[in-house]
Amino acid sequence: MAKRVAIIASNGGLDNAYKVFNIATAAAATDAEVAIFFTFEALTMIHKDADKLLTMGPGKEHFVEGFKRANVPTIPELIEIAKESGVKLIACQMTMDVMGLTKDAFIDGIDVGGAVTFLDFAYDADVSVTF
Repeated sequence: MAKRVAIIASNGGLDNAYKVFNIATAAAATDAEVAIFFTFEALTMIHKDADKLLTMGPGKEHFVEGFKRANVPTIPELIEIAKESGVKLIACQMTMDVMGLTKDAFIDGIDVGGAVTFLDFAYDADVSVTF
């Protein structure tokens, strides 16, 4: 039976996006079933304009050059790897409603659901991670 990894992404920023997608793609590479629930500021990670919205926090700018130097895939590349690996990307309906966003604002291939949608997956998770 495959392991199940449930990830809650609630913080925004480029540094958090790398953490979320690194763990998700690594877990998927081990044949785990993975779901990420994006809520609050983390919705920017899957927004169509993520490349403009995701920034590195103050004092962390040096990581951007380090990612390039180390040939770390970009966030759009990591998202594609995640989707190709079967990672479920779930945008929080409540947060979308609060922020006045619709599914059209986000990349293709996401699901929209509430906490119960994520919990249905997470109840059987072997590992839960929050960023």
